[in-house]
Amino acid sequence: MQLNTLIARQIVERATKIIQFPVNVMDENGQIIGSSDPARLHRTHEGALLAIHDNRTVEINHTVASTLIGVKEGINLPVVYQDNVIGVVGISGQPDEVRSYGELVKMAAELIIEQEALMAQIQWNKRHREELLLQLIQGSTLSENQLLSIAERLDLNLSQPRIAATVKVIPKQGQPLTQEHLQKLVHLLEYPERDNIVGTVSVSMNEVVVLKPVTVTNGTWNQEEEKARVKKLLKRIAQEADFSIKIAMGQYFPGVDGLARSYETAKATMAGADNSKQAILFYQEHKLAVLVGGLKQDQWRRAQLLEPLELLQRKDEKGVLLKTLRVFFDQDCDLAQTCAALHIHRNTLRYRLEKIEEVTNLKINNLDHKVQLYLAMKCL
Repeated sequence: MQLNTLIARQIVERATKIIQFPVNVMDENGQIIGSSDPARLHRTHEGALLAIHDNRTVEINHTVASTLIGVKEGINLPVVYQDNVIGVVGISGQPDEVRSYGELVKMAAELIIEQEALMAQIQWNKRHREELLLQLIQGSTLSENQLLSIAERLDLNLSQPRIAATVKVIPKQGQPLTQEHLQKLVHLLEYPERDNIVGTVSVSMNEVVVLKPVTVTNGTWNQEEEKARVKKLLKRIAQEADFSIKIAMGQYFPGVDGLARSYETAKATMAGADNSKQAILFYQEHKLAVLVGGLKQDQWRRAQLLEPLELLQRKDEKGVLLKTLRVFFDQDCDLAQTCAALHIHRNTLRYRLEKIEEVTNLKINNLDHKVQLYLAMKCL
C-alpha cells in the first residue's frame, strides 16, 4: 500500500476538521503530497525523512527548523501500514501546542489508509472474479487446474457443482436502466450467497450472469431447492430495490468445462422467453422452445416451417384459425380444454381444425404433420 495524492487529500481534509493547525502529508520519499497550505506541495520535507528513516516522531522547534530544508516548526509522525512506514503526517505549530494532537491525526490517517486498502482489495477481488467468470462461461484457454488455482486464491470453490443463470434487470415503468440498478442486483446476488460468482458481462449491460452452487444427486440437480432460493431473492428485491428481475437458469453439466455449456442454455432460455411473464425460467421447462429457437436464425429452415402458416394467414384475415391452432397447442391438443379456453362448441372447433387441414394440407392427427405445425408456431 502506498500513499497517493488522493489519500493524502482525504487525510488533510479529515485532520483539519479535527484541529485548527496546518497539516501536511508526506510520502515514503519525504515529498509533500497533501497540505492545508497548497504552496508547500511537491517539496521535500527533511523532517519527514528523519521520521521515516528512524521510524519515530520528530519534533521540530524554531531553531531546528531554520537548519532544515522545507521545514517549519511542528511535529512529524510516521504513518505505519502492516508494520511498514509508508509516509508521515505533520502538524505545523509550536511543538508544545500541537503535540497533543499528533497521535489523533496519525490514527485518523492510518484508519483512512486501512479503509482504502480494504476497498482496493474488494475491487481487486471483484475484478478478478468477473475475469474468472468470463473465462468459465466463454470457454477458457487455461487448464482446469489453473482455473481451480485462480478460484482458490479468490476463496471460491469450483469443485462445487454449479449452474449458470442470466438475470435481466427490469426498471420500473418510465425509469431508465442505470449502473446503480446493476450494482444493487450484484450485491443482492453476492450477499448473503457468498459462494455465487457474479458478473456483468452482457453487451447490452442489462444482464448479470451468476454461477450458482446447486445440490446434485445421481447426476440431477435439485430444481425445487433452487426455485425456493430464487423466490427468496425475488422477495428481497421487492423489499429493497426499485426494479424487478427475470432470471433464466441453465442446465447442469458436470465439470468446470460444463459451465460454458450451462451458460449457453441459460442465455438461450432467456432469449427464447422474451414474451414470457414468468419471473423464473428453467431451461428444462422450456427445452423444446429453446432448441427450436435456434431455427429462427436459420433462414431457409424457418421459411420452410412457416410456409403452411403463411398460407393460413392469407386465408384467415381475422386470425381466427391461427388463434385456434395456438390455443389447441397451448392446451396440449386436448379438444375439451381448447373448447373451454376459446368458449366455443366442440363442433365449431372440429370445423376450424378441418379448415386448417384444408388450407395447410397438413393433417392434425398425423404426428409428423402435427409436429410441423407446432414447430412453425414456435418459429413465428
